[in-house]
Amino acid sequence: MALINPHINFNGNAEEAFTFYKSVFGGEFGKIIRFKDIASAEIPVAEHEAHKVMHIALPIGPNMLMANDVPESVGRTNENENRSKIFINAESREEADKLFNGLSAGGNVEMPIDDSPWGSYFAMFRDKFGIEWMVDYTPSVGR
Repeated sequence: MALINPHINFNGNAEEAFTFYKSVFGGEFGKIIRFKDIASAEIPVAEHEAHKVMHIALPIGPNMLMANDVPESVGRTNENENRSKIFINAESREEADKLFNGLSAGGNVEMPIDDSPWGSYFAMFRDKFGIEWMVDYTPSVGR
């Protein structure tokens, strides 16, 4: 079966956000490439963007969470207008609580983690970087 690996655009704080995500999920970065690493005569990179992240990846189980900083020449990305959500299926209520408490710290909770009317243990929130998440634990769902 195919895997779905979310990719997030940031305005210069991808490394900060991913260091935060790493503190919640654990693991190690699969790869970090900075814009200076791809710079050449054909691909000039402004000095103030040289250390920004061109690609970062954090393995989470069999999946990969990836991101980059959007170069200023492309324009700003508006994280608060991104209504897409990253959906996490937790393996237990305890894991759901850990992920919710970690990721929502400093963010805005839209729906606190609790038993939902549809039978799962569920939460919905925007993290402190403006990225939207849903955490769900449904005992009957196998992985």
